[in-house]
Formats: sequence, C-alpha cells, structure tokens
Amino acid sequence: MCIFPQVMINKVRIKQIHGLERKRNRLEEGLFVAEGPKLVGELLQNIRPHYIAATTAWLRIHPEIPTDIPTDTVSPEELQRASLLQHPQEVLALFPIPHTETDLSKVALQELTLALDGVQDPGNLGTIVRLADWFGIRHVFCSMECADIFNPKATQATMGALARVEVHYTDLSESLRATTAPVYGTFLDGDDIYQQSLTPNGVIVMGNEGRGISKAVAELVGHRLYVPPYPTNRQTVESLNVAMATAIVCAEFRRPSPSF
Repeated sequence: MCIFPQVMINKVRIKQIHGLERKRNRLEEGLFVAEGPKLVGELLQNIRPHYIAATTAWLRIHPEIPTDIPTDTVSPEELQRASLLQHPQEVLALFPIPHTETDLSKVALQELTLALDGVQDPGNLGTIVRLADWFGIRHVFCSMECADIFNPKATQATMGALARVEVHYTDLSESLRATTAPVYGTFLDGDDIYQQSLTPNGVIVMGNEGRGISKAVAELVGHRLYVPPYPTNRQTVESLNVAMATAIVCAEFRRPSPSF
C-alpha cells in the first residue's frame, strides 16, 4: 500500500499562493490557482501543473501525477491555510498561464465564437467560459476591459472549461473590424432572436453588465438581436444577467434546423 506522509506547506509557498490573488503577481509569475477535484482534474488533462497540494485521499486516485512535479501531501487543516476558498476541497494546484495567439477574424469565418465587451464580474466571465464549453465554442475573445479569466473567482466559475476553451484578450474593435464573418450582438432595440436566421459561424458579442455593448463595438455589429420577455407585453425586470443572456443566445445558435 502506498503511503503519503503528510507535510506542512511552508510559509513561502503559502505566501506565493495568496499572492496569486492579485493580477500583477499572476502576470509576473505566469501562474494561476485552481482548487477542487473537478477543476484541477479537468485542467490536468491538458496542462502540466507547476505545484500540487492535496490530501492523501485525492492523491491515491490520481497515480498519474508525474513524480517530478512538486507535491505536498497535506491534511485538510493544512490545505485550509493555503486555500483561497472558504471551504477548500481536497486539492489545490498552481498551473502555468497558457499563452495563445489566435486571430478572431479568421476563426470566426470557420466557427462560432464569443466576444465579450467589458464583462467585469469574474463570476460572470467564468460562467460564460463554462457555457462556451457546453455549446462547443472553442474561443472566447475578451476586450482589454474584461475581468481576468485567471482571477481565482473566474477560474473556479469555469468548472474546468479552461481545459478546452481558449480565452484571448484583444482590442475588440480592431479585431471585429478585420473580420468578414457575421457579427451578432444583443441590444434592447434588437430584432427578436427567435425570428432570425442564425449562422453556424461568426461572432456573438455580449456587453458589459451595466452599460451593454460599447458604442465603438456596437458600430461593428451587423446583426442586432434581442431576447424578448414572455409574454412580450408584460412588465418584467429591466434586463437579464449577461451570463444568463449568453446561455439563451448560444442555445438559439445551436438549435438544430428543422427537417421536413
């Protein structure tokens, strides 16, 4: 039987982990924090970790972890000291921030992509990346004003979708101006999404939580969509949360065409 002696996580490592809550430190070290069996397990499939702290129970069911990766076997109490979560779960890992360069204008000609214009809540951003994974969208392009996807709250909200969805930061106006693919966006004065013909490729633009899509980006949207309330003449809340709206819009784009 394999025995994993428990250790104390040293103070330097704990300081490093807690420091990665700040974007500046994440950029300097090129690392982000992932916690919990689901998130860490998904990321392990595609990204080699820099460091792992885990309980004996978690390590026993993950014999595939390479022996040359720095790993601390810890008690739940030790994990609590290092964790950024209120209720840590079995494993914490540091992963390198992936660096990819992808041209929105070219990708959108071949497949459906998401573009986020100033989505600032980390939870919303992470949830949208999770939605992208669910609906088979491989690329999410963020304006420079968006939250950082490697913020711990955003990363946790992806539930491991970061293993399959690439998130890019770009000058959104410049990128959209360069594409000849269809560009869709959601607006309160848009056309009823349920009455529109939607393409299998192109860009879906979702805007800021309070201001919506910026003027500069709105000028580049060729297809303005609206998700109507039901029934349309009933008084309702003013708008939908951006992640909820993204789910509805993506579902419509992925709706199978009726066969006759």
